Amino acid sequence: MPNLEITYCIGCNWLLRAGWYAQECLSTFGTAISVTLIPDDTGGVFRISLDGTPIWDRKRDGGFPDIRTLKQRIRNLIEPDLSLGHLDR
Repeated sequence: MPNLEITYCIGCNWLLRAGWYAQECLSTFGTAISVTLIPDDTGGVFRISLDGTPIWDRKRDGGFPDIRTLKQRIRNLIEPDLSLGHLDR
């Protein structure tokens, strides 16, 4: 099972954001993925990866992903033919 890792800065109080992304991804992909939240005390870090493959980095990609983009990137890696319903429109 692929593991989605969300690394977030505890000093920036991004736990709620990381938790929301985790909840959204688990709601969409169910048992097709697992999610791990990783607290980090490095200033400003917010990274999302799937089995070590970078999906999003706040510093590299500029800010935070919208949920549509995040789910599409995950889907493209784990099950490219999966329909995300209204998110694919």
